[in-house]
Amino acid sequence: MEFKIFSNNYYVNFKRIFDIFFSISVLIILLPILFFLFIIHIILEKGNFIFWSKRVGINNHIFFMPKLRTMKTSTPDVATHLLGNDNNYITNIGKILRKTSLDEIPQLYSVLKGDMSIVGPRPALHNQYDLIQLRTESGVHKLKPGITGLAQVSGRDLLSIPEKVEYDKMYLIKKNFLLDIKIICITVFKLFKSKDILH
Repeated sequence: MEFKIFSNNYYVNFKRIFDIFFSISVLIILLPILFFLFIIHIILEKGNFIFWSKRVGINNHIFFMPKLRTMKTSTPDVATHLLGNDNNYITNIGKILRKTSLDEIPQLYSVLKGDMSIVGPRPALHNQYDLIQLRTESGVHKLKPGITGLAQVSGRDLLSIPEKVEYDKMYLIKKNFLLDIKIICITVFKLFKSKDILH
């Protein structure tokens, strides 16, 4: 007999419960690191410690996603790869935060709030119109965005936008709890290896 929490009927509800418990557990573990980064930010940087990024959520609903500030307050509101020489805009500790993905920690708040999940397509910036359009055409916009996803563990910054959407569409078709766990495990491994991160 099939174990019910892996069936489609129970997947959505169980995933939400898992998201809440996982987020709370990770936040408790990482609180000392967040406090240390806050002190470093006060000493070295300008602007708010938390940056609220305007993102596209499930069904193309706009929400504000928190991240640790890695870019200067004068940075244009565009995707990082469109900035040209993005080194001119990254803060003193921003490159380290991005390389280690520590800037993603506050997104656990969005998971607890229900705007995001642990696993799902990465939420597009509100002005990434090409990505938004491709995801809408593929039905991917019906998925709740995630902190990590199939595209992130399959190449992340090395993938083109159409390639990312293909992985997102694959996740839409194959999504299940075992796949989510696999993606989380690969994500942790890649974080320690700092792989596929360009900015």
